[in-house]
Amino acid sequence: MSNLKISVILSVAALCMLGLAFASKPLYDTFCRVTGFGGTTQIAEAAPSDVLDRSVHIRFDANVIDAPIRFRPLQTGMDVKLGEHGLAFFEVTNTSDRDVSLMASYNVTPHKAGIYYNKLECFCFSERIVKAGETKKLPVVYFVSPEMDSDSNLADVRTITLSYTFYETGNFQGAAKSAALN
Repeated sequence: MSNLKISVILSVAALCMLGLAFASKPLYDTFCRVTGFGGTTQIAEAAPSDVLDRSVHIRFDANVIDAPIRFRPLQTGMDVKLGEHGLAFFEVTNTSDRDVSLMASYNVTPHKAGIYYNKLECFCFSERIVKAGETKKLPVVYFVSPEMDSDSNLADVRTITLSYTFYETGNFQGAAKSAALN
């Protein structure tokens, strides 16, 4: 094999690996959303019409990573029937003297319940700007799919914890989309 042919093959292989490296995060995110892997919740367009008698307790958890804010759930938990809408509120307060740009990451535990936990509306879908000293009330509308009842791997699940972590993005570029209730 000539040196030119080997160089071309190695260059093509290197470019393919580089392309896969850039594609790995979006592909992994898609995989997690589709399968619920790692407690990734689902995003739904509409709630199911069936509401079952089985209830689960939803616990709410709020965390902050390196941001000048206070963030907390306004309720510690609530019981919802499978298929029933739930509405929860979180509160974020900017404790600094500057506007901050925030994004929330989220998951549920036990992780195996992620595929059945669906959000209809959530502050976590987009970046939020919280002005200096401002407090915002942030809603989450969700349901737990009735299909969870027929999954024998989740027969023991009585409590699901929804956990959010806010972090500062540093991407402040003017007015933000605001789904917050003021």
